[in-house]
Amino acid sequence: MNELSLFNSLFDNACFGLPELYGRQTGFIPKVDVKETKDAYILDMDMPGKTENDVDISLKDSVLTISSLTDSKEEKKAEKAEDKTDWLLHERHFATFSRSFTLPKDIDAEEISAGVMNGVLTVTIPRKPAPAAKKIEIKKIA
Repeated sequence: MNELSLFNSLFDNACFGLPELYGRQTGFIPKVDVKETKDAYILDMDMPGKTENDVDISLKDSVLTISSLTDSKEEKKAEKAEDKTDWLLHERHFATFSRSFTLPKDIDAEEISAGVMNGVLTVTIPRKPAPAAKKIEIKKIA
């Protein structure tokens, strides 16, 4: 059976992963859909507000890792003390995530492609065709 494995699936909802704290999520874990066709595996990941420059995708030893670091724009320091900004609530300053998937052996690593559109990252992982059965000749042993 060919399936993508989630490294962090055990931690997504665990209390030692990224817990709910006082009713607010303390981290960002994008949701993923993975489908299998005869020619490829297709991974769709929600990435609201992110562009292709905000996401890193790497492949090493059959493990595909998708990660992102978002930092709010650095506040310019006020030149005068009276121009200083006093935050009443500041929640949008930093978000990071990393998700890893163990890929099956039938993938074509050289042809993996990715694109982002309307807040959804799509990674297409082509499959290699299954090798045909080989007929083995039986020889008479003298």
